[in-house]
Amino acid sequence: MRESRPSGRTRSVRRLLAVAFPALSLTVAGFAAAPTAGAAQPAVTAHPATGKVTTNNRALTAPERQTFHSTGKAGQKVPTTHLCAADHTPGHASCFAQRRTDIKQKLASALAAATPSGLSPANLHSAYNLPTTGGSGMTVAVVDAYNDPNAESDLATYRSQFGLSSCTKANGCFKQVSQTGSTTSLPTNDTGWAGEEALDIDMVSAVCPNCNIILVEANSANDTDLGIAENEAVALGAKFVSNSWGGSEASTQTTEDSQYFKHPGVAITVSAGDSGYGAEYPATSQYVTAVGGTALTTSSNSRGWSESVWNTSSTEGTGSGCSAYDPKPSWQTDTGCSKRMESDVSAVADPATGVAVYDTYGGSGWAVYGGTSASSPIIAGVYALAGTPGSSDYPAKYPYSHTGNLNDVTSGSNGSCTTSYFCTATTGYDGPTGWGTPNGTAAFTSGGSTGGNTVSVTNPGNQSTTTGGSVSLSISASDSAGAALTYSASGLPTGLSINSSTGVISGTASTAGTYQVTVTAKDSTGATGSTSFTWTVGTSGGGCSSSQLLANPGFESGNTGWTASSGVITNGTGETAHGGSYYAWMDGYGTSHTDTVSQSVTIPAGCKATLTFYLHVDTAETTTTSAYDKLTVTAGSTTLASYSNLNANSGYALKTFDLSSLAGQTVTLKFNGVEDSSLQTSFVVDDTALTTS
Repeated sequence: MRESRPSGRTRSVRRLLAVAFPALSLTVAGFAAAPTAGAAQPAVTAHPATGKVTTNNRALTAPERQTFHSTGKAGQKVPTTHLCAADHTPGHASCFAQRRTDIKQKLASALAAATPSGLSPANLHSAYNLPTTGGSGMTVAVVDAYNDPNAESDLATYRSQFGLSSCTKANGCFKQVSQTGSTTSLPTNDTGWAGEEALDIDMVSAVCPNCNIILVEANSANDTDLGIAENEAVALGAKFVSNSWGGSEASTQTTEDSQYFKHPGVAITVSAGDSGYGAEYPATSQYVTAVGGTALTTSSNSRGWSESVWNTSSTEGTGSGCSAYDPKPSWQTDTGCSKRMESDVSAVADPATGVAVYDTYGGSGWAVYGGTSASSPIIAGVYALAGTPGSSDYPAKYPYSHTGNLNDVTSGSNGSCTTSYFCTATTGYDGPTGWGTPNGTAAFTSGGSTGGNTVSVTNPGNQSTTTGGSVSLSISASDSAGAALTYSASGLPTGLSINSSTGVISGTASTAGTYQVTVTAKDSTGATGSTSFTWTVGTSGGGCSSSQLLANPGFESGNTGWTASSGVITNGTGETAHGGSYYAWMDGYGTSHTDTVSQSVTIPAGCKATLTFYLHVDTAETTTTSAYDKLTVTAGSTTLASYSNLNANSGYALKTFDLSSLAGQTVTLKFNGVEDSSLQTSFVVDDTALTTS
């Protein structure tokens, strides 16, 4: 007998979270975009059966991965361990990573289905208004000292937990080298710096899931070895390099500037330090972006988040200050400091509002980390999302030309100083937070006509229609600076065209065949993005040539061709598409509910006909014996299959049925989901096809 269960649950957890946390919901457009032509393979995954490509976006769309797990209040003194001992000896550096000790570390195997404490990739994307596409083909290097032998395996756990695709040495996404570029002769293992490295590569992954990562490990923490590693990172092709370490200023640093950090065309980010007010090197290098730290918390404001200067005590907080040695770059215009002023921009660093990190060499699994060691790789990832810097530029200047595209941090201080803005947040520029934190990627582009902006075009998935079939397909694209776009397309089926202003492909397909379509979007600066897909046009009527009969088979044109219950065909959060962005989501409310989606189709006489679709089932039911919620698939009066909560699976499963016995008939293909009074079950269908041969 079925046990009694509480009533009154109005919606499933999956759908409820998308409503309960609007501040954490991200823009829908582009969630399942494929990379542009020539993108690096590791940034995407291709389904072995269909070849359809999807990017690393599950972490950014699934509500359970967006939930904010508060671990403290801004400025709250929380117990931490500094992973690297402070070394104030001239010519030596310390890493700035801090790990919370009041939150018990857990190995992935012990965490089970729970979500780690600390900010997730989705939280960071929400807080900083970052695009879910971009970064494909970009390489971010992380420079640290000593070796983390578990770096690759720990990174795999982090990315798996948050729904990011694999980034390994085997698939070319991840590379771990010494300061000379060796992949086999690595430095001595070090538990402190290993935690720093885990934090750095996790944060690059969080912000730019499609980026490749190079971890360059110096032989020691002295300036010379770290500088050699810096040069190696650039020599290996990285256009973005993060450094979460530093030390006291010294008169020799201007020489080190030209030796190690003078790399035009490369965005180099450096942590501002964790000791409160006081300038540190190499953050004060004239060639780098100095990154300060904030406390980041949720808020009821329109942004959904608020930030203040990270400051815990007189000896702990973000660094800032006026350099004693480095000259002021031409693009820095504050008047109180005659030399280089630190910082330029900022991001979350307060351990009390810290980030989730996985580390099993320096630590014992999942933990919450802070320090400006977090903010530097976050900003490096944002630069990568913004696109390749100008070849002769020092990208530290970019935010100074786009100050309106940053979140101005106006509260808090990191110590006492004679010149107020050196240590106190104010409207506009200040030392602790620079011009502010990212609000999109526009502040991290050159904005010039020769580059900077990045255009991303969402791949709609492979398309199929029949001759005489009416088509209306919307192409989605975004510009990193929010610029207007114009659209063009090549290889469209005969009879179809694209609207240059709206990106809608429409018309009536007139000639059967297989077409290779490329859609390009362009902004006013000349920046372009493109995507390619296959469009199959089959012969309508009584022929038996190979064709695909369903209209809008992947649901990418919404309800076109289908009759569906309200809200069933969607590209919203909570579930993910198998290909493209849209899918059919039936039930999932946890109450008595019925959803349907159907399409009438004529199967030519004498033809072999095959129906395929992909099905994903997730459920809150715990029973292993009782089918409470059911999905029935029918073709006319023929029941093809029935599924239930007992068929729950972690991903999509391909289903195939022979409909040859229905040839010569017009039948209605129907998916009918029925949910009982409690505990949700979601039936998700995508990429249908009815092919003849």
